[in-house]
Amino acid sequence: MSHVVHNQSKLLARTRRINGQLVAVEKAISAGADCAAVLTQVAAVRGAVQGLLLEVLSEHLREHVANEPKAKLREQETAHVISLFRTFMK
Repeated sequence: MSHVVHNQSKLLARTRRINGQLVAVEKAISAGADCAAVLTQVAAVRGAVQGLLLEVLSEHLREHVANEPKAKLREQETAHVISLFRTFMK
């Protein structure tokens, strides 16, 4: 079973909180809120998204890299994760 499906309720709860944070950012912008307040909310969204990313990535590493018994598949998954890191860091 996929770790995303296994942790589905936890991950969905995180995404719903992120969605709520984004709605708050949208409302703040629409209401003409102070830019410092909007920036603070955006930073909170970024932190929440990074937390979600870390959760999914950590489980991916455990399930598909560390626990992969076949060396070739483990190497392929490692290369894939490195590629993902490069994308995330842009």
